[in-house]
Amino acid sequence: MAVNKVYPDAQAALAGVLRDGMLIMAGGFGLCGIPGALIAAIRDSGVKDLTIVSNNAGIDGAGLGILLQTRQVRKMISSYVGENATFARQYLAGELEIEFNPQGTLAERIRAGGAGIPAFFTPTGVGTEIAKGKEIREFDGKQYLMERGLFADLAIIHAWKGDTEGNLVYRLTARNFNPIMATAARMTIAEVEHLVEPGEIAADAIITPGIFVKRLVKLDRVEKHIEQRTTRKRAA
Repeated sequence: MAVNKVYPDAQAALAGVLRDGMLIMAGGFGLCGIPGALIAAIRDSGVKDLTIVSNNAGIDGAGLGILLQTRQVRKMISSYVGENATFARQYLAGELEIEFNPQGTLAERIRAGGAGIPAFFTPTGVGTEIAKGKEIREFDGKQYLMERGLFADLAIIHAWKGDTEGNLVYRLTARNFNPIMATAARMTIAEVEHLVEPGEIAADAIITPGIFVKRLVKLDRVEKHIEQRTTRKRAA
């Protein structure tokens, strides 16, 4: 019997899934490829004490920044958070925990979690603050520190196109962290800009197979913010 993965909206897709204290992975890089509708639905649900795994923390008023403003986040596991003043204030006041990761290390921790690898060794971070409290081993005369894989209760991701079976395609930079996060959670929910029938996406074009995706939401409207707008005057 076919399983219906398509839900009418983000709130319905998250129903029965959210709880206080969850570990949630959120795709995106800056504001590119973020699951904005799902983030807003998490805010509206009122769940709190969340640990969020994301490359960054959004900006004030957009992306994950809206969960920080409502103080629903207890801890961030991130690489870059420099565009969010709310984050900075809460962290400096001791109201928010942060686990910083080099960006490549964060990506590999997520990929490892999705592959069932509990830990791995990397030279990145040896001799820095990142290495404090972590096991260090020597391989072939070089030091490596141990990093743990990450596996979430929930992954929320954004895709350009998906079919009703959950097969997904991402577009350009919006591919970023979304595909690896889709594999690294007990429950993956995707929001898609275009929803098509099975078979309409060429098999070789599928990036995330539908087996990883439990629920889908078709977006009626997509608001794409520009994080840093850089312009120049037109030539005369």
